[in-house]
Amino acid sequence: MTRAAVLSAGSWGTTFAKVLADAGGDVTLYARRPELAAAITATRVNADYLPGVRLPDRVRATGNAAEALDVADVVVLSVPSQSLRENLAMWAPLLPPEATLLSLMKGVELGTTRRMSEVICDVTGASADRVAALSGPNLAREIAEEQPAATVIACADIDRAEALQVACHTRYFRPYTNADLVGCELGGAVKNVIALAVGITEGMGFGDNTRASLITRGLAETARLGVALGAEPSTFAGLAGLGDLVATCSSPLSRNRTFGERIGRGMSVAEVQRTTRQTAEGVKTCRSVLDLARAHGVDMPITEAVVRVCHEGESAAQMVREMMTREAKPE
Repeated sequence: MTRAAVLSAGSWGTTFAKVLADAGGDVTLYARRPELAAAITATRVNADYLPGVRLPDRVRATGNAAEALDVADVVVLSVPSQSLRENLAMWAPLLPPEATLLSLMKGVELGTTRRMSEVICDVTGASADRVAALSGPNLAREIAEEQPAATVIACADIDRAEALQVACHTRYFRPYTNADLVGCELGGAVKNVIALAVGITEGMGFGDNTRASLITRGLAETARLGVALGAEPSTFAGLAGLGDLVATCSSPLSRNRTFGERIGRGMSVAEVQRTTRQTAEGVKTCRSVLDLARAHGVDMPITEAVVRVCHEGESAAQMVREMMTREAKPE
């Protein structure tokens, strides 16, 4: 039986706590706000982030990180990617020394251009074979409602990946394993950037041709970066690549697509941020992805366009004009 600690209690962390419990594990869900932990304990529902979904009795909530981590053999990290280093510095002394560290986060750290697994190793000193990442078409609400979904667990240690696979395999959630941690993490990070671009064009009133073009060319630039960093090309045709990209670019449940739509309708980035409670990872990650691409000489025109809109004041209309008038070239 898996003993898991899930840090923290946002929509995806709470959903994954439910998955682990439904697979037979004992789960402690850490909420940064003690009052949220108390409310979850009292009602069995995370009304702030996952209203209407009852959590299994195997899920226990706490506002005490040390209590959550006590005797855990799997530690699940589910915080906004740009806050991981700060949070993990507080939690690192509490981590059980042999626990598997599983990242649910999809981003690249600003400043360092490190993937989330690399940040985890940096802060905790854990060996790379203790760190895994979960990625794929993982829209939290649908999984919480037990709609069938598949995912990928990537880890250099395939035995550890297989143990995690067993720990979260339910009748509605089907995990696969993959040794390509680099490719799975990059697919998860860059898809948020592409989803912003798709959302912007949706907000401007464009249709299926535009969306399909951005998904396809977005996948191409993601794969170019991945290959430059040593990823397997085939990873980007799978769940952590194309699967996650299609879901995030197509669903109204996608935070990044929704954020982009509001920009496309004329709101500024600051205005959208003021009206959005949950994190759209692509807004910050687009800058670190572009820095990573430039450091490796990889052309990523969609990512560049999103950076110009989100951080340099370019209008959505100008973004589209510039992308469509780029130099013609072979596919």
